[in-house]
Amino acid sequence: MDTADTADTADTADTAVERASDAAGERLRRWRLVLGGGEADGTGHALTGRDAAMDGTLVALYADAGNGAGSAKARSRSGPRSAGLGASAPAVARWLGDIRTYFPAPVVQVMQRDAIERLGLAALLLEPEMLEAVEPDVHLVGTLLSLNKAMPDTTRETARAVVRTVVEQLEKKLSGRTRATLSGALDRSARISRPRHRDIDWDRTLRANLKNYLPEYRTVVPERLIGYGRAARSVKKEVILCVDQSGSMAASVVYASVFGAVLASMRSIATRLVVFDTAVVDLTDQLDDPVDVLFGTQLGGGTDINRALAYCQSKITRPADTVVVLISDLYEGGIRNEMLRRVSAMKAAGVQFVTLLALSDEGAPAYDREHAAALAALGAPAFACTPDLFPEVMAAAIEKKPLPVPAAG
Repeated sequence: MDTADTADTADTADTAVERASDAAGERLRRWRLVLGGGEADGTGHALTGRDAAMDGTLVALYADAGNGAGSAKARSRSGPRSAGLGASAPAVARWLGDIRTYFPAPVVQVMQRDAIERLGLAALLLEPEMLEAVEPDVHLVGTLLSLNKAMPDTTRETARAVVRTVVEQLEKKLSGRTRATLSGALDRSARISRPRHRDIDWDRTLRANLKNYLPEYRTVVPERLIGYGRAARSVKKEVILCVDQSGSMAASVVYASVFGAVLASMRSIATRLVVFDTAVVDLTDQLDDPVDVLFGTQLGGGTDINRALAYCQSKITRPADTVVVLISDLYEGGIRNEMLRRVSAMKAAGVQFVTLLALSDEGAPAYDREHAAALAALGAPAFACTPDLFPEVMAAAIEKKPLPVPAAG
């Protein structure tokens, strides 16, 4: 091997060693951020610059998270802050700004939620400067709504701006697909198979009868006619969203309000939005602005599903053209047997009844399994529904088809 080959081999070996060293250093860095420093972390890795600042934001929130995190005093030595956020709104606002600098939005939202729960910061959300610093998301909206009645006037407009940001994001994400899916379902449910001549949909009729093409006559025999009857076109479907506003249903209330506004914007659907705890409030006249709807709710309190269903039942005029969607964890504080009788009566009259244990991305919530089983026995299976699945659930209900119930995970 000549001198040049020897040098190349040495360079390659040096590069491999450097890469291995860099990889090991990166692993130590990550473990140090996870473990939180202190004498017991075992990494021996010191943080500087951006890493130290990032560690400081974690210290403030998670310093007491367990033995692996080390003590607050030990952790604070490696970052620019001492543990805890204190009771100062400006300090919290600065911390919120810091975590948005160092972490992506999904992580920021988790940390905000943890800060509210772990450090009791709900009251500080009533401060305008703090609200201006947060990363808006569905959970923050739920917290603000639970504080609605205690909110000072100086904060209310800022809070509405935060809520409106989230609502507009959700509408942008959900409205197009919802309208397209439900418009198709409404068209299919209105289609009739024996239309009068002037009501025949020739395009669909020809496509449905292509198998009956007669080559010798160069024509299609329309064995099955498809059309839209005038009466079918003029009849609106009625959708009643009946939403439990107890504290555990916060995310569902937000999504239901957005979907209610989207449905209300469709001329072929008459939409009613009813929210309840132990009282019942009809927010239908506010559906043109879901932010008004949300600030018309009052999260928390008890649950009287029977009373809410009694109100919804009183508003049904055309059972065969009505879909009732109950969104609740089914922890009934009212009269259980009467609630079940109402559901049974509505279904017997032709109402399509849907029970959603939650309308959110958080998976199956805690719920009353006995009541869920009783509803399933009546032909109204209860299941958690994601916002992405909701249009398909509504389309199936409108067309009176089996609901796309998610498989149990």
